[in-house]
Amino acid sequence: MLMTATAAKPLTSWRPYWAKRFGTAPFLPMSRAEMDRLGWDECDIILVTGDAYIDHPSFGMALVGRLLEAQGFRVGIISQPDWHSADDFKRLGKPKLFFGITAGNMDSMVNRYTSDRKIRSDDAYTPNAAPDRRPDRAVIVYSQRAREAYPEVPLVIGSIEASLRRIAHYDYWSDKVRRSILPHSKADLLIFGNAERALVELAHRLAKGEKIGEIRDLRGTAFMVPHGWLPGPDWAEADSTTVDTPGAIHAHPDPYAMQATAPTRKVGADGPAIVRLVSRAERLAQHKAARAHTAIRLPAYEQVRDDPVLYAHASRSFHLESNPGNARALIQAHGEGAARRDVWLNPPPIPLSTEEMDHVFGLPYARAPHPAYGDARIPAWEMIRFSINIMRGCFGGCTFCSITEHEGRIIQSRSEESILHEIEEIRDKTPGFTGVISDLGGPTANMYRMACKDPKIESSCRRLSCVYPDICPNMNTDHAPLISVYRKARALPGIKKIQISSGLRYDLAVRSPEYVKELVTHHVGGYLKIAPEHTQEGPLSKMMKPGIGAYDRFKQMFDKFSKEAGKEQYLIPYFIAAHPGTTDEDMLELALWLKKNGFRLDQVQTFLPTPLAIATAMWHTEKNPLRKVTAGSESVAVVRGGRQRKLHKAFLRYHDAENWPLLREALKAMGRTDLIGPGKRHLIPAWQPAGTACSTAPRRTPPIAGAKSQPQKLALATRRTTPAAPTKPSPPARRHPDVPRHPLSRRKGG
Repeated sequence: MLMTATAAKPLTSWRPYWAKRFGTAPFLPMSRAEMDRLGWDECDIILVTGDAYIDHPSFGMALVGRLLEAQGFRVGIISQPDWHSADDFKRLGKPKLFFGITAGNMDSMVNRYTSDRKIRSDDAYTPNAAPDRRPDRAVIVYSQRAREAYPEVPLVIGSIEASLRRIAHYDYWSDKVRRSILPHSKADLLIFGNAERALVELAHRLAKGEKIGEIRDLRGTAFMVPHGWLPGPDWAEADSTTVDTPGAIHAHPDPYAMQATAPTRKVGADGPAIVRLVSRAERLAQHKAARAHTAIRLPAYEQVRDDPVLYAHASRSFHLESNPGNARALIQAHGEGAARRDVWLNPPPIPLSTEEMDHVFGLPYARAPHPAYGDARIPAWEMIRFSINIMRGCFGGCTFCSITEHEGRIIQSRSEESILHEIEEIRDKTPGFTGVISDLGGPTANMYRMACKDPKIESSCRRLSCVYPDICPNMNTDHAPLISVYRKARALPGIKKIQISSGLRYDLAVRSPEYVKELVTHHVGGYLKIAPEHTQEGPLSKMMKPGIGAYDRFKQMFDKFSKEAGKEQYLIPYFIAAHPGTTDEDMLELALWLKKNGFRLDQVQTFLPTPLAIATAMWHTEKNPLRKVTAGSESVAVVRGGRQRKLHKAFLRYHDAENWPLLREALKAMGRTDLIGPGKRHLIPAWQPAGTACSTAPRRTPPIAGAKSQPQKLALATRRTTPAAPTKPSPPARRHPDVPRHPLSRRKGG
């Protein structure tokens, strides 16, 4: 079994299934009537999703559906089914090969609840943004109903919700460690990460008669096996505590280092013997061969549930085994006694090549919502209607972000030709297009075609981030390919403007003044969002984010090139409140920085612990998995209580009078009453406007005729250093890392 081999069969090399003769469907069918019009008597594969069906590559079910269709399979879609019974799961009949179950482009819990565990009032992936069209933990519920409908049909789960729950994980909404989603859903197979390779091979092998319970060698898949199961006699199992060594996690072996191979003599009890010194390259090859058949056993579910130190250790071990070039299989036991079984995770999928990315994004999408929705407005579709995803993945490694666990760190980029062709498709076929492309981006705006300078080093690297604490010298940070795409895109006939709306990695951008000038001169629509996340080293070190100095350097370049272009443009910085490692003093310093720089944030983000993220492990365990974890290792400050989380959020909105009573109380407790008063050096005033939050602080006296009122003085003291033009729109609301502007990415920017 070659689960760790890094070679991959191209997506386009499979012989099409016989049903390819039916041709391409205008839309993948959502009803039996549509199947009849296509001449189908059954579906080979039925995909169940918690989102509205929009036939566009930014929506996961459309992308994999069209990919499977291109392989010759008849694919049906059950969108946002009624989960209260199994009836709606029978609307397309029984699938010949398998059900594919997903919650949609977003985790259903993040979709339905805020960071304060309050129910959201709308759903961007639903017609007319209607709420309550999907259940909590949608993958589990949908899987149960599909099993009820057709118990004998293989069940495959995937996408973001399943990916983030493939092993035991802390669940913020129930405030406990939950089992892997596999035993909960009773699925036959879980496909994590980018699913194209595994789905295509799985479908062809099932079509040839293989049983799903025998398919155990697909990368990017997880499944349940008897406790102690191994793929073959040449496989071995290693405990995770034996492979997590102390020290820096980013050191990797030098594949070019050599040692002498000349024989030498060693004198032993039986006289001299010839001993051959083995070169480092040979030792590395032997080590790699042994690794390929070694599985790492993580602490069992019951252990990580009961011991925070073991949970943090398991999180660290999991992330260290995330590079497709050197990752090993992972095992985690669930249950006790005779019921004990293992969750087995194969190594992550091999990233798609540029040619494969072009194939996936060049499939015949209708690029519109299914006609069944009529004129209903679907906010997620409106958001990405005129935007283009040019790449996948992110090597930033921000600990609060889910890209690492889902899309991985290796950048997968499309070709210029593919990107330009899609722009022309939008121009020629998308109703309402006015000549403005709203985004050329992805998880991050400016990682297009960036990669390690040497594939050998990349395949052996175990760093969690290529840019923290500093940008790796082996990382190619050349922005020239992206500049070329920008220039060719805006030169296309009928294209008035190309905007860049994806979050920018500014520590990379400052290495290319030419790129910053190109961006600022041609591709900023007044505002550019950027995510320093904090100003203080404490929280930044737990986020794996660069210091605020990198932001300052980028701002200088941004302001310079904006002035040269004769444009009034502004940076919109985003910050996180209550992230692990953040103290009250850290938030106070951030508030003072905001006031000094004239920022008044309208909407702010409070940290939301999402499954499997490193920051979530910090939040749950109060340990730091970025270093070796022991009972006595570094402790992490965590903000749990609702009042303190509210305080940290209030510091970000220091200018809101509703927050002043809470801030006054906190400043007094911190011994910083010097920041309470009416002057420029003060953070908040001592008075409270009538009609705002209750406070024991003195109310302001009525203004004297002709004199400036206290609020007017405060406004003068705290006005923006560079006031925004009144015609500009308000900055966009800050989204949680799992709530993307572009549905394909789980987090915009780093």
